[in-house]
Amino acid sequence: MTRITGLGMVSPALRAGGDGKAEEPAAIVALRRLEERLGKDPRSPTFAPLADAYRKAGRAREAIELCREGLARFPTYAAARLALAKALLEEGDPDGALAEVRVMLTGDPADAQAHRLAGELERRAGRIQEALTHLRRAAALDPSDRESSLLAAVLEGGGTVARGSVLAHLLADDTFATVSFGTVCLEQGLADEAAQIFLRVLGKEPGAAARMKLEEALRVKTQKRKGS
Repeated sequence: MTRITGLGMVSPALRAGGDGKAEEPAAIVALRRLEERLGKDPRSPTFAPLADAYRKAGRAREAIELCREGLARFPTYAAARLALAKALLEEGDPDGALAEVRVMLTGDPADAQAHRLAGELERRAGRIQEALTHLRRAAALDPSDRESSLLAAVLEGGGTVARGSVLAHLLADDTFATVSFGTVCLEQGLADEAAQIFLRVLGKEPGAAARMKLEEALRVKTQKRKGS
């Protein structure tokens, strides 16, 4: 069980040398250090990076609890609210995640990370125009954010990719060979491009998620060919 003292969350199993999860030693060390820092000063803003570390370790519920306690003290702490939004999304609460992101954007309309996550959440909800608005804003605020630019281009394409277009060239870039980007392509009817991306993902790092998505893309391709 996790014991909470103020904002300090102490994980006995982790301190004993692991909580049963397949975590890298460096991640375990980082978690211990953050827990120790927060334990020494429960009122410090260290709760935000600790909550994000919990989330990445598959402990989203603990991250949510820690963020909510911390935000009661630091309501304008953007990093904490972003960590909370991501944890809520992982816990299957996209509406709650979007509500937190909207609070962030109300406080700072120029927060590129918030726009990026808002774009993802709006897209998942099927609100394409809203997603486009956020993705374009994220790309404008952060010129190095090529992924937001590319995602916006896919959504704008409405399921088509012109030969020789910037989008066609970028699709060949392994930087974007990710399950999340392949999923966006698939959702927009780009089954061929999605299948290519999932194949590249599997070539780099085999995993169940990519295999399942590849099968889905291939089914869509087959149905299209049959005219169904």
